[in-house]
Amino acid sequence: MPRKPRKRLLKLASLLFLLAVALTSCQTEKREATEETVTIVFKHGKLAGGPEALRAILARFEAENPDIKVKDEVLPASTDEQHQFYVINLEAGSPEFDVLSMDVIWVEEFARAGWLRPLDGIFPPEEREDFFAGPISAVTYQGSVYAIPWYIDAGLLYYRKDLLEKYSMPVPRTWQELVSTAKLIMEKEKDIYGFIWQGKQYEGLVCNVMEYMWSRGGGLIDEDGRFNALKKENIEALQFIYDLIHTYRVSPPLVTTAMEETTRHIFGSGRAIFMRNWPYAWKIFEREGSAVKGKVGVTVLPAFEGYSSAATLGGWQLGVNRYSPHPEAAERLVRYLTSYEVQKEMSIKMGYRPPRRSLYEDEELRRAQPFIVELYPVFERARPRPETPYYMMITQVLQPEFSAAITGLKSPEEALRSIQRQVEYILKLEER
Repeated sequence: MPRKPRKRLLKLASLLFLLAVALTSCQTEKREATEETVTIVFKHGKLAGGPEALRAILARFEAENPDIKVKDEVLPASTDEQHQFYVINLEAGSPEFDVLSMDVIWVEEFARAGWLRPLDGIFPPEEREDFFAGPISAVTYQGSVYAIPWYIDAGLLYYRKDLLEKYSMPVPRTWQELVSTAKLIMEKEKDIYGFIWQGKQYEGLVCNVMEYMWSRGGGLIDEDGRFNALKKENIEALQFIYDLIHTYRVSPPLVTTAMEETTRHIFGSGRAIFMRNWPYAWKIFEREGSAVKGKVGVTVLPAFEGYSSAATLGGWQLGVNRYSPHPEAAERLVRYLTSYEVQKEMSIKMGYRPPRRSLYEDEELRRAQPFIVELYPVFERARPRPETPYYMMITQVLQPEFSAAITGLKSPEEALRSIQRQVEYILKLEER
């Protein structure tokens, strides 16, 4: 071959090689640039106080972690609807979200199903010691932790301290004292309810009913761990709840359709003397413009004479979707949101109570919310609903039966007998 054509071919080959290298380099640089920043999706329910406070927290996380962007997506307010969303998507192996906020009663179910990443590596035993025992138990399944407690809840009694002072009535320590005080004030004040609580057929009703049962010396689980609904104490507790509406008439019939926000709005507008609700409500009542600002007291729930107050353990935990395409980034977000400083900020700005014990000694937090000191023993003693991966099946039995008892469709004994029969069948599944 002549020398000039050979040279031209060599030049052409060199140019093609350089072009190929350049194209490969561009593709690599484009891929690396894409991988420099990942976007993770955080699913959670609506939080009290609007989205601004959480958005500010997430913005700081992004500033401290420039390789991660967070897209937070709000689920429906109903916990039952949130649970349904998670079950449908996780069962399908959906990678469309990375971090999920879970009710205290869901973690064992999701862990057993294999839908959560174990978090032992980012949540060591020595750190768990700073958390209340109840939430730690709730996020643990077969020796591993599958979520980190984000905030803790327990039932509390809110009361109009101005009205109690006006009529020289003490804060009630028993349920009967609450009834008598409510009736006295209702006779003297116009257009006011005595006692409002969450009685709609949903999980909140179960939380309420359990508090009456425990504070009567009953409960659904015996000391040996066996399910036992048909205790006389449980029958008496359910009868008392019915009587609040139909006999004593201190609770209006509307409570049988009420959830947390319904009762909060009624109490917050000054139309109730007593309310059972979670800790988040206090912060809202103390805002500027609130009709009850400076008029609200908070205390432990009453008990029946001779028994101790009891509150249902609630709260939300953060976990990582096993199918997340960005597990390391998701774990970093979970660690951040459950940190000391973020839990403190959520308590001060949003009214959510930290599951970290050490925060109850924090001077800034105690100055901002003096009554938080009283919550420490409440959270220490808060009692869980039955801890089992089958709880969501059990509660689907409890909710309609409890609702039937408080509305008078069934007697308390009939409802509890039906519960016992149905739950025994469910628990046989766990034994297999």
